[in-house]
Amino acid sequence: MRNNDFGRWIACAAIAVIPVMMATVAAAQAPVPPPPLPQIAPALVPSHVVDLMTADGMAAFAAQWKTMEAKIVEGPALPNAMPAYKTSYDISPHAGEAGFDDSSWPAIEAKGLADRRGGGKVSFFWFRANLTIPAKIGNFETAGAKAVLTAYVDDYAEIWVNGQMPRRAGIPSPAAIVGFNIPNRVVLADSVQAGDKFQLAIFGINGPISVAPANFLFFRQASIEFYK
Repeated sequence: MRNNDFGRWIACAAIAVIPVMMATVAAAQAPVPPPPLPQIAPALVPSHVVDLMTADGMAAFAAQWKTMEAKIVEGPALPNAMPAYKTSYDISPHAGEAGFDDSSWPAIEAKGLADRRGGGKVSFFWFRANLTIPAKIGNFETAGAKAVLTAYVDDYAEIWVNGQMPRRAGIPSPAAIVGFNIPNRVVLADSVQAGDKFQLAIFGINGPISVAPANFLFFRQASIEFYK
């Protein structure tokens, strides 16, 4: 009798565990949601422009630039790689991700974006800042304006906004690499309000990569454009 009771107890416990295991497997297999769709920034003359390479410009958003060099790191090949390939390559850190902690990174002056960074040839740098939209910048009222980030890195850049890089394969994606020494113009929001926050993470790349040029990485322009 006791054995039968024990057997029934085991069976009930197993049945109770099965839904939990199925939910765990389903969660593990759930598809990753796609990144936000890219938008094309206006080609019109902006209503107001704030230069993020000046102290006054950064102060308008209560923001501070931080930077850190990124490295290429070696790791094992992915499980489905062809047998001949044993190694993969990644970058470190992945500082575009939401919640990334840059508290230990050095802060730089806004004008320091123009400094030539890295040892030359193939190099990568992250630049991060947290912007808060004010109600007014000078006499310009920001409410309802479309906000666009222009990041012009010599030579390429990828732009992350609030932990996402807006993009789609096969269509223009201004947050991805757009060309050799061509600025990225990324729409932050169609209609901002005072207090809106934007975490910017700009991944700068010295290139062309296969050339490994004898020069350095720097910004030519960084600004926020408002359109009404």
